Amino acid sequence: MENFIYELKFKVRDYECDLQGIVNNSVYQNYLEHTRHEFLLANNVSFARLHDEGIDAVVARVEIAYKNSLRSGDEFVSKLYVKKEGVKYVFYQSIFRLPDNKLCVKAKIDTVAVVNGKLSVLPAFDKFVENFSTL
Repeated sequence: MENFIYELKFKVRDYECDLQGIVNNSVYQNYLEHTRHEFLLANNVSFARLHDEGIDAVVARVEIAYKNSLRSGDEFVSKLYVKKEGVKYVFYQSIFRLPDNKLCVKAKIDTVAVVNGKLSVLPAFDKFVENFSTL
């Protein structure tokens, strides 16, 4: 069982659905990204501030398994935990429909840090991630 450390609730909007009446596959990436950004902001990590310091966190790889579809009006929760793997910061994320907690999406997002244009490790971020890995 995953040890999720953060969650964010959403509600599907009509315009996020395709002709089949289900959330378009690409919209799930928006949900996942928004969850990561809110998690970082909740922990005082700002992309704007990092960028101003010459640090850019970027997505290197995305793996998504679509399990069950969400439909307009569905409420759901997006959850995550993060681990350090080599130079990557890996976010493990899942989306669950509410109120039945049915798994809709399972994802693994590899991110890396680029400092002044070069792939780098960030000791301060390593410490941040390490704190969550021991929960």
